Amino acid sequence: MAKKIGVYVCHCGSNIQGRVDCKSVAGYAEGLKDVVVSRDYQFMCSDPGQDLIINDIREYGLSRVVVASCSPRLHEKTFQKACARAGLNPYLMQHACIREHCSWITANPAEATAKAMHIVEAAVERVSGHQELFSREVDVLPDVMVVGGGIAGIQASLDIAKSGHKVHLVEKSPSIGGHMAQFDKTFPTLDCAACISTPKMVAVSQEANINLMTWSEVEDVSGFVGNYTVTVKRKARFINEDICTGCGACLEKCPTTALSEFNEGLSKRKAIFRNSPQAVPSTPVIDGNICKMITKNKCGLCQTICPTGAIDYNMKDSREVFHVGSIVLATGYGTMDPTPISEYGFGKYDEVYTALQFERLNNAVGPTGGQIIMKNGQSPESVAIIHCVGSRDQNYHEYCSRTCCMYALKYDHLIKDKVGHDTKVYNFYIDMRCFGKGYEEFFKRVQEEGVTFIRGRPAEIVQENGKLVVVGEDTLLSMNVRVPVDMVILCTAMQAQDDMPEVARIFGVAQGQDGFFLEEHPKLGPVSTATDGVFLAGACQGPKDIPDAVAHASGGAAQALALAARGKVSISPTTSWINPDICVGCKVCTKLCPYSAIEFDERRQVAVINEAMCKGCGSCAGYCPSGAAQIKHFNENQIFNEIDGLLGMIPDILIETQVEDQA
Repeated sequence: MAKKIGVYVCHCGSNIQGRVDCKSVAGYAEGLKDVVVSRDYQFMCSDPGQDLIINDIREYGLSRVVVASCSPRLHEKTFQKACARAGLNPYLMQHACIREHCSWITANPAEATAKAMHIVEAAVERVSGHQELFSREVDVLPDVMVVGGGIAGIQASLDIAKSGHKVHLVEKSPSIGGHMAQFDKTFPTLDCAACISTPKMVAVSQEANINLMTWSEVEDVSGFVGNYTVTVKRKARFINEDICTGCGACLEKCPTTALSEFNEGLSKRKAIFRNSPQAVPSTPVIDGNICKMITKNKCGLCQTICPTGAIDYNMKDSREVFHVGSIVLATGYGTMDPTPISEYGFGKYDEVYTALQFERLNNAVGPTGGQIIMKNGQSPESVAIIHCVGSRDQNYHEYCSRTCCMYALKYDHLIKDKVGHDTKVYNFYIDMRCFGKGYEEFFKRVQEEGVTFIRGRPAEIVQENGKLVVVGEDTLLSMNVRVPVDMVILCTAMQAQDDMPEVARIFGVAQGQDGFFLEEHPKLGPVSTATDGVFLAGACQGPKDIPDAVAHASGGAAQALALAARGKVSISPTTSWINPDICVGCKVCTKLCPYSAIEFDERRQVAVINEAMCKGCGSCAGYCPSGAAQIKHFNENQIFNEIDGLLGMIPDILIETQVEDQA
């Protein structure tokens, strides 16, 4: 049966029409093989535009459709659904990108038009080789796993649990709360961080639909959207959570100490410890790496004084397997270690602190009981706060960390409030980014409190006569400055967690250039990932303040609930396929597949695709030495047809352009 192809060229307002002569492209397409109708329209994605396609499919009996418009990431599914409504298999449509790949990057209109003609011709050649493909539906398991117990993970868990669905919340630390549990106040309202986060932490521990697992990590994820199998390693706590009352008697008597991670190394903790008095769960944990009873079979004092007999030195790591329909990643952010920026003297000078260290100094249950004092026990008379340490810097992180300006302003106020209004506070900044609700007003309030703002990034910090001297340039005054201070606070960059690559591998998600998890689309899919059924929540996707992290987490929870509520999910048919007649059984593809979707059939000695797990990434097809592995909808015939179209006859308009350029 002869193919009947319809071609539809979108103007996209002026995005495409501004550089590409869309009418000429549609006219050129009309002369291509098997094309029976070719149209251009201002907005093909609009209802009238889609109706054009639907009506033509029915009137002309079209068997193939080509839409030349913007990126297929935006509207390929839109046009596939339009074809399906007209009764045409959606995979008999080819989406050609003439906006991002043509009009936006080609300055010369004639060249842009010629290139668009090539792209459309390639799509027409390709669609001739398309075959009907059919999606299939699978059931979705109702349970959801949330990974990470910071404020984003907490919010996502509570939102999902309120719907009646079971949530398995996994946190690698001894207690939940994340970085927010380290803060004393939050900007711009100066709310007590513990006052607003602790009730949510307690709600998690008391919620019947939440299975809280702290001191635990996800080791393995297998399966596919709607049907994930997750293996969780529960590290030995050496304390029986079921009978521990959290009385704290063991914490007082333990003789072994180590630097406290929760207090950012500013104080020591015991071998048996909990992060803070507000920790949830309140059950302590024993650090098996330094506990003398576990490492040397000496001491055992905590077991002796425990009134409930909850301490068990023989406890071992365990593993549990969970079956969930979707996963929400809320693994949070890390903070940059400023040691490599040697000019700022962190680790060299005692009174140079990171932002998180200052948070702990200022916290009522921190190492100084909330007093802002130096290591000599004295209050500082002058403080310098340096913005953008590691942020907006080509040597470290080019992006803005978004929160630094505001927490620096918070520190300004807290220093003035706690140490005294006579304390001199200097802010060295590039520019102030106070973008949120009430943020600019807070900036004005701090200015009125007498804080000095110096526009310019300091060159270095030196020590002279017992004082730290910040050396830099005030770019507003065009003069060099040397500011002597008692204390320096570095507003360090928010960055991806150190273990992000390993976490990304386990969950099958990608990282962006900045190291954070890569969302499906920066505008239209900020909580989704390329792996169906795995969603993002909070600062693991990029730097965020608390309100944005909470809102983002609720978005991730909503996506997970949408899957669970629907009960079924459609599996894309654009998966790999291995021809058993060609496969030589080399097993290269089984090791190469990033989704573990390829198994080896020992009886037939061939590789077999698990279509439910396959994402159609093409790794197997690109490497298969025998050519047995192919991708449905991207097979060799279709790809070579597309190349033939790209290398076809050069349109006259391009030849004319070249002649004009030579003249």
